[in-house]
Amino acid sequence: MSNPVERKKILVVDDEADMRIFLCNLLGNCGFQPIGAADRIEGIQKAKEQKPALIILDVMMPKESGILMYRQLREDKNLRKVPVIMVSTIDKKMFSRYQKLQSRPQKTAAAEPGAYLEMPLETEELVRLVRKMTSTTAYDAARKLDK
Repeated sequence: MSNPVERKKILVVDDEADMRIFLCNLLGNCGFQPIGAADRIEGIQKAKEQKPALIILDVMMPKESGILMYRQLREDKNLRKVPVIMVSTIDKKMFSRYQKLQSRPQKTAAAEPGAYLEMPLETEELVRLVRKMTSTTAYDAARKLDK
């Protein structure tokens, strides 16, 4: 008897409960295992515990910036290779400028995210990106080595 196919975990970090629930439902209906987090602290904790195949991260969160969480992910040796889709109401050019300004004290810029989507989200585009970014990749190979 074969085991059911493991559904890839997708961590959704967004301070707006409606958006988080919408994205989790969308991903669940597309065959993924969504995991929700309301802020940076919960997001980092769940990323470390759950080892998601991908993270969808809101840039604009009131208390803790999504950019700060993104930098933390890129600085963590166990999480730096997890692909990230950033979502925001601000355009990508403004995001890139802000990220460069935030990098000045550290003298190193964080790598660009795997994708950046502006609100309102096109659900077909998001699902296409999630499928593409979680297909069999070096990340899957790295997970096999961890076991």
